[in-house]
Amino acid sequence: MEALSRSVLGQIVNIQILQEIQDHFSEATGLAAVIVDVEGNPITEPSNFTKFCTYIRSYPQGLSGCISCDDRAGRASRKNIDKQKPVVYLCHSGLTDLAAPIIVQDQYIGAFLAGQVILEKEDYDAKAEMFRCVSGLGMETEVLSEFFDVIEVVPEKRLKAAADLIYSMTNYIVEIGVSNISQKQLVKEVKAKAHLEATLRVTELKALQAQVNPHFLFNALNTIARLALLEGASRTQEVVYALSDLLRDNLQDIDVLRTLEEEVKSAKDYLLIQKVRFGDRIQSFIDIDPQILKIMIPALTLQPIIENAIIHGLEKKVDGGQIFVSGRIEGEQIIIIVTDTGVGVPMERIRSIFRAEKRTITHGQTTGLGIINVHKRIQHHFGPEYGLEIESKVGEGTSNYIRLPDCRA
Repeated sequence: MEALSRSVLGQIVNIQILQEIQDHFSEATGLAAVIVDVEGNPITEPSNFTKFCTYIRSYPQGLSGCISCDDRAGRASRKNIDKQKPVVYLCHSGLTDLAAPIIVQDQYIGAFLAGQVILEKEDYDAKAEMFRCVSGLGMETEVLSEFFDVIEVVPEKRLKAAADLIYSMTNYIVEIGVSNISQKQLVKEVKAKAHLEATLRVTELKALQAQVNPHFLFNALNTIARLALLEGASRTQEVVYALSDLLRDNLQDIDVLRTLEEEVKSAKDYLLIQKVRFGDRIQSFIDIDPQILKIMIPALTLQPIIENAIIHGLEKKVDGGQIFVSGRIEGEQIIIIVTDTGVGVPMERIRSIFRAEKRTITHGQTTGLGIINVHKRIQHHFGPEYGLEIESKVGEGTSNYIRLPDCRA
């Protein structure tokens, strides 16, 4: 949960609930009331405001004085947090008000302001004090006197009891609100943890299912290749060796860097296997500038993109298509482009994939690596200015631009 000093009181407790508490308080005590946030701004509608105060606020200077007074009250109650007690004070018009700080986890988040009464005191002329306070504001004396005469005179003990009541009541309600928020966040975190654990269990199961001894696998493939040679099946031998090399590359640590030349070799092995499967439906062309073959790039960068082009671009076309892989130096960057003449993808779909920044599970991919995985691993190694960009037009095909730093020695 974010720091409460940044929280809005209305986000912790429903404003309507606060309004109802405030209205009931005013009805029960006869005191005017309003609740303000940490900046002193009202978040509820005023309750039971006196005609006297409404009249004072009808004048610009009077309203300005009331706002300043409310602000001072809020700051005064904020300074009183250590004592955790409300503040009783005399307003700029001579009436008595009180401010109860709203505190959560020792942090001030607002105040409950109430009052607009006359405090009962011996040998104290409240009306004379009022006229002294508002002198110079240009208000009608008779109106002021009429409205002031009906203001309730309240004993100090009753006023302090009301102050303690709103302090305890408001802070209790707010604490419940904070507790509810914490409980909701806890439930959300528990659900997220359960989902993560379930995902890990599925991943562990898949890992166990995939635990085939690599040496046994390569030895078996080499045996098949030698058998194909003895039987004169040279094409079968070529494909088996390509598959063996491809599997060996895919079983390596994905976090390592390797040369572009090695990546191109893996891509050629993959394309050879797909050529056997699709025949003349898919044609591939590779043209990489020899000067960049020794640069280091993340393992399994090219193959997933080529694989994606075949599965989602060319395989869906009855007459197939072509894949072009090129690489060149462009300024201080190296650009590798994988282009297909497939069915294409709407650009909004591509943008949504990058916004999601997570792999969409697809069927048929041998590596299981999505384009976002490739993009993120490039940025992880080289920085946010590099990575993968995709342009596509439905019905015409897709171009993948891999941007890398020129790190030639």
